[in-house]
Amino acid sequence: MTEAAPIDAISESERLDVAADEAIAACGGDMRSTIRALILANEFLEFELQTQVSRGFTRGVRHGRIKTYSG
Repeated sequence: MTEAAPIDAISESERLDVAADEAIAACGGDMRSTIRALILANEFLEFELQTQVSRGFTRGVRHGRIKTYSG
């Protein structure tokens, strides 16, 4: 069994190729399933980000005004 190269020893392109190969393998080599899974994962992350931004923004809102901090 060969040892994996340290993460900083491979180029960004190589890292992306490895990640793509792993995603394809995880979907049994089916490219359509891989693309669908990646789209679904992306949509989930976008939803999570949108939810976090919304919660963070509304946390400071009280009675129609945004709290301001000086400092």
